[in-house]
Amino acid sequence: MTARGARPGPLAGIVVADFTRVLAGPYCTMLLADLGATVIKVEGPGGDETRQWTPPARDGEATYYLSVNRGKRSITLDFDDPGDLAVARDLARRADVVIENFRPGGLDRFGLGYAAVCDENPDVVYVSITGFGRGSELPGYDVLAQAMSGLMSVTGPADGPPTKSGVAIVDVVTGLHAGLGALAALRHRDATGEGQHVEVNLLSSALSALVNQSGAYALADVVPQRLGADHPSIFPYGPFPTADGDLVIAVGNDRQFTRLCGILQIPDAAADARFARAADRSARRDELRPVLERALDARSAMEWERLLSAAGVPAARILDVGEAFDRARALGLDPIARAGDAQTPGVRHPISFSSTPPHYPLAPPGPDADRAWVLSFLGEQGRPDDRSRRRTRHRPRGSSGAGRAR
Repeated sequence: MTARGARPGPLAGIVVADFTRVLAGPYCTMLLADLGATVIKVEGPGGDETRQWTPPARDGEATYYLSVNRGKRSITLDFDDPGDLAVARDLARRADVVIENFRPGGLDRFGLGYAAVCDENPDVVYVSITGFGRGSELPGYDVLAQAMSGLMSVTGPADGPPTKSGVAIVDVVTGLHAGLGALAALRHRDATGEGQHVEVNLLSSALSALVNQSGAYALADVVPQRLGADHPSIFPYGPFPTADGDLVIAVGNDRQFTRLCGILQIPDAAADARFARAADRSARRDELRPVLERALDARSAMEWERLLSAAGVPAARILDVGEAFDRARALGLDPIARAGDAQTPGVRHPISFSSTPPHYPLAPPGPDADRAWVLSFLGEQGRPDDRSRRRTRHRPRGSSGAGRAR
């Protein structure tokens, strides 16, 4: 890593070749960039599709694209052009991490698949993001994964149709899994000198993210159903009407339920044997619900939120996204980060570090904005480079480097 390319952060010195587009991959690589990795985003001649996904837009640029691409350098490469393809291969050869979300095998014909890259860069961490695994040709769209994973089947009103999440949550979770896999593989490389192929897919990520719902089937052969905003195992746990709007109440144990009944001035409910334990309340939710709703009708959602929170009962009004940012500020979370010289706003990295905080030196790049920088950067790397010396230094005593993943 050259001094000119160095950046602060826990991933300083790591070079990421980003052959991804749309959401799961770009979200993953943006988080890595926030933490100091040098991320070089490779786009085809048509650019990342999300550049065109409007509205909304900021200064003519799609906010969808801007939201997941800060901190990166961009170069446009046409793999059908021999010169551009040579640049792409050089980048993959020099990178610590290659991340791609082409269809399975889509990069093989360009000499950019795992086997070819590993042949020239044996300790590379190569991360493939697919829709449904390497054996499937189904396109990796989030909404398909939401449908196929069962997520839509458990989302929405009990008497209504299956509903997709309000955000492409499977893409987001898959991006997080890709980042976790890359970091775990880098740790393994530091310890052994060996790279490897990391694979994540939308369907497996969705099944994992369904946690208790998918666990109900895996562990007890129970197929969960839609319950609207209710929780399958806990009650009260969800929105309830008040005098002026809904309030979310999250009672997770018997002690909290007793406190809730005290604040709502319904002590008989707390003493009622039908509602004494969490399992009882869940089984008899249809009997308990009207008791709670009658009591909650006496005050506004804001009043109840204040009273219940003060008593240690988890409760919150349902906010829109703008109000959510205001609440985060009020809680001291500072949710907005500004990137680059243009101070382009975006959502702050979600992880805090006491010694190596995230940095935001680069705004989301325009198409091919950094071609000259990238070509110069690759030219400066040379071989053997600083990364090779660093890897040798971290190799365990007695290791010859033999047996690397091929």
